[in-house]
Amino acid sequence: MSTAVITTTAPAKAQHHEGRIGLRANLRHIGALARRNMLQIKEDPESMFDAVLMPIIFTLLFVFVFGGAISGKGNQHEYVNYVIPGLMAMMGMNISMAVGTGVNQDFSTGVMDRFRTMPIARSSVLIAKIIVEIGRMLVATTILLIMGFILGLSISTSVFHLLAAVALSMVFGASLMWIFILLGLTMKTAQAVQGVAMLVLMPLQFGSSIFAPTTTMPGWLQAFTDVNPLSNLADAARSLMNGGPVAHSVLVTLAWAVGITVVTAPLAVRKFRNKT
Repeated sequence: MSTAVITTTAPAKAQHHEGRIGLRANLRHIGALARRNMLQIKEDPESMFDAVLMPIIFTLLFVFVFGGAISGKGNQHEYVNYVIPGLMAMMGMNISMAVGTGVNQDFSTGVMDRFRTMPIARSSVLIAKIIVEIGRMLVATTILLIMGFILGLSISTSVFHLLAAVALSMVFGASLMWIFILLGLTMKTAQAVQGVAMLVLMPLQFGSSIFAPTTTMPGWLQAFTDVNPLSNLADAARSLMNGGPVAHSVLVTLAWAVGITVVTAPLAVRKFRNKT
């Protein structure tokens, strides 16, 4: 009888400790999984179309459609300096949405089920996806800035401030990815993820200071834009690139990024571990 007890309880104990992975091993797993995701992009270059074409289309569309109306005909140059830092915030949010649909599709193909049977930390699968998406976000932001310089974007501060604005956008975009990962793990289909994500994206993007100054908006909408994290990110990037008060908007943006990550990352990992 005692032998039977030992043989039945030992596997349960091993199962309990299988998620305790050392830091070095965890980093190695993240690197391997990130490499796998990058190889997927290499095999399917069309998956980069959104990161390459979206900044080009959005820059041309908003500068030449809204630029004249907001800054006056012939003054698109002023609007370029206003909208490009705002579009950096928008790029991060749109690229982040792709993480949720990608996670959802991976579950539908059974890839994630395979990962969950392997002796790796569950968080490493999700972190690897975020690292690769940050790379895609950096590509989109670089193309956005190139388009801005072609249309007359000027940096009134320094290259260091420009890089700080890009880094701030990356940090905030990475925090948003945890929201969309959680959404991708919760919804049943990729189409449902996209539908719900758009319901969140549209009010946040257009109810912000990304495209136009908030002073022309009604009071109730200004109250929303004041607490909208995208407004803070756009204002922070604008101040870093064009000059102006920086500390408040940067600190608020970082606080949003930390708060979102602290709340949603554990929920996403737990959902990933328990998803059926």
